[in-house]
Amino acid sequence: MVNWFGRAVRRIRGGTRGRVDAPRIRARSASNLESTKVDLHELVPDTMTFLGRAAYVQLMLFENLSRVVTTAPTIEAKSAMSDVASAALTKYHGLVREIERQGGQPTEVMKPFAGEVDQFQRMTQGHDWHESVTTCYLAGGFLNDFFSRLSAGLPQAQAARVSAILDEDSGEATVVKQLLAVTRDNPRLAARLALWGRRLVGDTMLIARRTLRAGDDVGTDDERLEPVFTELIAAHTRRMDALGLTA
Repeated sequence: MVNWFGRAVRRIRGGTRGRVDAPRIRARSASNLESTKVDLHELVPDTMTFLGRAAYVQLMLFENLSRVVTTAPTIEAKSAMSDVASAALTKYHGLVREIERQGGQPTEVMKPFAGEVDQFQRMTQGHDWHESVTTCYLAGGFLNDFFSRLSAGLPQAQAARVSAILDEDSGEATVVKQLLAVTRDNPRLAARLALWGRRLVGDTMLIARRTLRAGDDVGTDDERLEPVFTELIAAHTRRMDALGLTA
């Protein structure tokens, strides 16, 4: 079981990066996973909270990808990553339109979540271009999956619109191609990125967890959330595998 509420988390102090260990999840059998029912309506926050967080996360992903484009070592890499950045910007604009459809002012709706998402960005942006691209791929993929899955708990018509926005191609194949080009013949870099990928998952799970509506019973919350995050971690592992890295 995931213990989300009793974990000790080391934060950034005095400008030094903190380290968050990835929560450990007990292995579950396929039959247990299939039999576990998760009512996403019980987990999703109110509509504006969901949209504000999801939109600001997409804006952060676009900012990260734009930085990757700027610092890319080759013209080919700049061109490829610009397409990925464009995909994140398209998702952001789609979510902004949904906020406006609901009668909200986008910047005001996003503002309450800027501080914690900005802190997450500072903690995970990477020490060099390769780590930054890995963050865009792994953390971006995790958060896209998370918000897409959670959107099923929104009102029906809205859920369809939001999931369509979030399920648009994020350009993951392009990012994988860029990373494989530099890791295939560089085992030392591959090993470093594998460590970076394992570090990212803890921080990313925590920022995702803050989106969910908590109940009054910690034990019940842990049981409700475990199937959601088990599937997300499985997808994270598949992304690591695609790079030839060990999750």
